Amino acid sequence: MFLKYENLIIRNATEKDAEQLAEWWNDGSIMAHAGFPNGLGKTAQSIADSLREDTDTTRRRLIIEMDHRAVGEMNYDNKGNRTAEIGIKLCDASKQNHGTGKILLSMLIASLFHDLGYEKIVLGTNLKNKRAQHVYEQLGFTKVRVNENSWTDQVGELQSTVEYELYEKDFIDFVK
Repeated sequence: MFLKYENLIIRNATEKDAEQLAEWWNDGSIMAHAGFPNGLGKTAQSIADSLREDTDTTRRRLIIEMDHRAVGEMNYDNKGNRTAEIGIKLCDASKQNHGTGKILLSMLIASLFHDLGYEKIVLGTNLKNKRAQHVYEQLGFTKVRVNENSWTDQVGELQSTVEYELYEKDFIDFVK
């Protein structure tokens, strides 16, 4: 995948990105929102090995570039039945809260629907992440369920999640 809009690029992650991904994934300040305040403890080699298994039809880890500099990551997983599960993380905190995430998600979602033929997109986020929920709802996602105290994070705190789904007919594209 290679998507470009103004100064933003979404591209397939490659083995060359493994060092950067390891840096982000092992940084507890970046991963805390996902329940990993101590980071994931992944090596660059294990990430590179995993990236070699990505395909357009199974799953793809993606790199977000702004002004030709890596600032975050996205992903999609084929869940079957023409359904993709997506995720996004702007790892450079200075790039957050400027509407960039909504544009990036629009780019990815439009490609999943129009280029790859998915009919439904799903995602989950921490119930505390109100900022993300607001963005998802602006894009047309519908809240499906809240899972109260459904898992325990690295430091033993119960966490709740909210699940969303989106069909093409409900998608509000902010890039058109």
